[in-house]
Order: sequence, then structure tokens, then C-alpha cells
Amino acid sequence: MRKIKKRSTCPISYSLDILGDKWALLILRDMALNNKNNHKDFLRGGEGIASNILSDRLKTLESFGIIRGEKHPVKGNMKIYSLTQRGLDLVPVLIELWIWGAKYDPDSVVSPEEFQSRLDSKESTIKNYMHNARVAE
Repeated sequence: MRKIKKRSTCPISYSLDILGDKWALLILRDMALNNKNNHKDFLRGGEGIASNILSDRLKTLESFGIIRGEKHPVKGNMKIYSLTQRGLDLVPVLIELWIWGAKYDPDSVVSPEEFQSRLDSKESTIKNYMHNARVAE
């Protein structure tokens, strides 16, 4: 596990020490909500992450036990990433961030109907993503 310099004993501060940049959360979004699981998938996520930043964030998430990387069964030089239980426990947070962003982003492409539907079905959406996510064993 990578060493972090804690600013305080606050649980939010601890969470931000690990997840506090946009790239970590977008990687987790892609894994949990978009079924992406390898370096190339993440690079094609549309956010414009640099390869070296992606590699660093994957290592950080892996070192804190949020994701697990394993060699691809056929392509030995490729890693396949999956969520651990710690990572899976972040799915409700990701859904809440989606709802908050859809509600307050003036440029959001989410229609009011889709927003309301997601809001109304939040619990079942969370359960569905948690059930379908690729989870490390």
C-alpha cells in the first residue's frame, strides 16, 4: 500500500487522500459503470487522460486495495483490472456523484426525464451496477 501523508483523522480527508483527483474517480466510473477493464479501454474513455497518469492512478488504486490487476489469460503483457470489495463499495458514491452532476451542470446532456428516472430508481440502479461489476475474487 502506498504511504499517504494524512492531513487529519477525518474520514473525508482520508477518502480524498486516495480518491481526491478526477482521474481516480473516472477510472472507477469506467470500471463500475462502463465495464472497462484494461489500460487501452481507460485511454479511450474520452476524458483525455495521459498514459503515464493513468498508469500512476491504476497503481495507486491497486496499492490501496480498491482494484486488482491480473495478467490477461491470453495477452500476457496486458493487465485486466477488476474492483475489489473496497472498490465495489464506491458504486453508491459514483451514482450519487452522477446525480449531483446531472442536477447542477448547466451543460448536462441528461434530460429532465432521464434524471428523474435515475433518481427514482437510484437504489435499484446501485444494486444492478454492484451485481454486474467485474469483481476480483
